[in-house]
Amino acid sequence: MEMKSIRFRQEREAGWRELEGLVTKAEKGGLRTLDADELMRLPRLYRAALSSLSVARSISLDRSLTAYLESLAARAYLYVYGTRTDIPKALARYFRHLLPATVRGMARPLALAILALGLGWIAGHTLTAHSPDWFYTLVDDGMAGGRTPTASREFLEKSLYGGGPGPGFGLGVFATYLFTHNAAISMMSFALGFALGIPTLLLLFYNGATIGAMTAVFASKGLGGEFFGWLAVHGSTELLAVALCGAAGLSIGGAVAFPGPHPRLATLARTGRRAGVVVMGGVLMLLVAGGLEGFARQLVTDTTTRMLIGGAMLALWTAYFGFVGRGLGPADVD
Repeated sequence: MEMKSIRFRQEREAGWRELEGLVTKAEKGGLRTLDADELMRLPRLYRAALSSLSVARSISLDRSLTAYLESLAARAYLYVYGTRTDIPKALARYFRHLLPATVRGMARPLALAILALGLGWIAGHTLTAHSPDWFYTLVDDGMAGGRTPTASREFLEKSLYGGGPGPGFGLGVFATYLFTHNAAISMMSFALGFALGIPTLLLLFYNGATIGAMTAVFASKGLGGEFFGWLAVHGSTELLAVALCGAAGLSIGGAVAFPGPHPRLATLARTGRRAGVVVMGGVLMLLVAGGLEGFARQLVTDTTTRMLIGGAMLALWTAYFGFVGRGLGPADVD
């Protein structure tokens, strides 16, 4: 057994020592201290060391050799599979390539999510305009805040600009509720996507119907443009974020229903990673929408300016998701 151990060591020790030298160098100065050839050899030497460790265990070589290989493999693992970039670089890659490229890869489910929101908006507006009783079915009291079909034009107009009695009179309360509501819808749309995407589509439709019902109330008093201007400032960002999370959920549902040539679990794992990238972007967009709402509600009261801000944000997001990182090829999140 001792001769076998010596022969085994002699045949492979050069590779172990080289791997140990690379790991030691990386431990002292980080992976940036390794040149291109060394970075290429690192995973190969690591796999060779793992193979040696497996053989050493199977033929019961001396414990000191096995312990040495276990320690070397554990040290090398951190540099072969650990994070190879710092946080600023990871964030830069996420925003400059990973997020927009992944969203472009979900163009079809995103279009379907936007369609569901739009159809819901049209349905909610049409139903409420035809029969105001529908408003109470589609909008709960917390969101309405007194802005119901029976409210006066003066009440609704004052609520648009915060001119009523008390700090909670204006649409700030409604905006906060709407933000919370949309954030919940976003997460639920993603989480329930596994059920073939059907609950996701229903949630998106309902969300659109709720806003459509509110639009109908203001339009019935001749304030449709004013309400749309207020909503556009943050809504162009907020509703797009909802659609993105919905698209992520629909992509999960699509992977369940149509896994393609790969095993269903493998397809779900790959799709789930991509969906996670998009949902993270949607959450960040919701935070941006909250900031826009706070800024516009306090400082911008002109309807035209509000619409311009909303339109500019929509154009910005469209340009970002449509063109940023195109020259870098498809995103690799697998």
